[in-house]
Amino acid sequence: MQNYFFSSLALSLASLFMYCVGRVYHVYWHRPKTLEEYLRKQGLQGTSYSPFHDELKQMAKSTEEARLEPASLDHRIVQRVMPLLQQMVHKYGKVCLSWIETRPRLIVADPELIKVVLADKDGHYVKPPSNPLIDLLQLGVSTLEGKKWAKRRKLITPAFHFAKLKGMIPAFSMSCRDLKDRLMELTDSQGSCEVDVATELQNLTADVISRSAFGSSFEEGKKIFELQKEQAVLVLEAYFSLYLPGFSLLPTKKNKRRYYLDQQIKSMIRQIIRRKEKAMQNGESCTDDLLGLLLQCRGAESDMTIEDVIEECKLFYFAGQETTANWLTWTMVVLSMHPEWQDKAREEVLQVCGDRIPDIDKINHLRIVSMILHEVMRLYPPVAALYRHTCKSTTLGGLSIPAGVDILLPTLLLHFDPKLWGNDAGEFRPERFANGVSNASKHQLAFYPFGWGPRICLGQNFSTIEAKMALAMILQNFNFQLSPAYVHAPYTVITLQPQHGAPMILRRVQPSRSL
Repeated sequence: MQNYFFSSLALSLASLFMYCVGRVYHVYWHRPKTLEEYLRKQGLQGTSYSPFHDELKQMAKSTEEARLEPASLDHRIVQRVMPLLQQMVHKYGKVCLSWIETRPRLIVADPELIKVVLADKDGHYVKPPSNPLIDLLQLGVSTLEGKKWAKRRKLITPAFHFAKLKGMIPAFSMSCRDLKDRLMELTDSQGSCEVDVATELQNLTADVISRSAFGSSFEEGKKIFELQKEQAVLVLEAYFSLYLPGFSLLPTKKNKRRYYLDQQIKSMIRQIIRRKEKAMQNGESCTDDLLGLLLQCRGAESDMTIEDVIEECKLFYFAGQETTANWLTWTMVVLSMHPEWQDKAREEVLQVCGDRIPDIDKINHLRIVSMILHEVMRLYPPVAALYRHTCKSTTLGGLSIPAGVDILLPTLLLHFDPKLWGNDAGEFRPERFANGVSNASKHQLAFYPFGWGPRICLGQNFSTIEAKMALAMILQNFNFQLSPAYVHAPYTVITLQPQHGAPMILRRVQPSRSL
């Protein structure tokens, strides 16, 4: 009997060992190589799969090496921001093959094919699978799929209707005026000051969102933003690292910091929610902002939980603040590099708005300002690439794509493609947008700063109005130029931002022109 037991145990262990070996062979060799062969038979070129080659680490390394090089004061930033992707597209074509661990990834830099991916309504292309450490940044509507995404998107959309945004203008104006007053106080007897406008504009957008979207204080919102910025750095590190199942549960120093940040952010947002709920219970009108609308939906017929509301708040706090702050920062940097356009924009603002705070009607008449903001968004898009994943077999541009393939859409490469924008694609030329976005390039689908299709960014109008108002008020009151301390170093931490800030010298405009 004892011999039988040990024989059975040995056989079971041998079977388990063979199963594990078979699984490892299938996951780390057979399946990837089978997919590679299938894709290459269709004419795709690119890197070959190897279980010992980590393309994410190679991408991170090439980007770090590019950042060490001195940056020239121009707008040709692709080599610095995504050097490996630029090299691959140049070498293998606008649709090429790369690898993320054991998953094949298609780099798609063709505008027609990007449209097909972003316009998908049948669920062929979804958000790529992530790990729990990446999910800590936010799990709002942008991460949802299927019916749950459609329902959540429908619930949130009314918060961004024009009538709602128009009602937020007073909050926008108050925040912009506070920024102007703060900068005025910093100026010396000569009417000038040196300041890092990146920091000031981050404070501005934090204040705008805190007031207009959540009805909370600036200091409260600022603290949440600071915690989320730190979380974003840790999330990006987790993205570029090999993730093994269960690693998120290990009490490493960085994991403990990630979960601590998440708990602090959620705790602060939960306090804001409780105050809002109490105000609504007391009969106060609190449904004009995003949080009020979310809570109203939750109290009606939605299955949205408080945790869902918190995740939506995390998304809007991060995406709303980062996008607009960086957009305005790059705009001031670019206008400092091109003072003739700064003068044109100021002249238009003073002609349209005079010395008054711009209202929504005046903002809509700022044609040159709009052209400048669009061109800056082309050269310095907030997100350099978009990501999708095939959850079922599909076709793309005549290619048969199996399930389980990642899709990378490098929008930054599109924005600098000479075939789409001309040989001056790397130059600042706002006049491209004189006849609107659709006529700015040689291809109507070459400009995707806010995405496209059913998942286009809900907050784009919010961000655009905020950016126009803030830029108009800055132009009304200040001339600005780059400080000698400024280093032109665009880099990505989720969003595209200046690595060393944006120190500038601001000078008050003539008193007759100021607010």
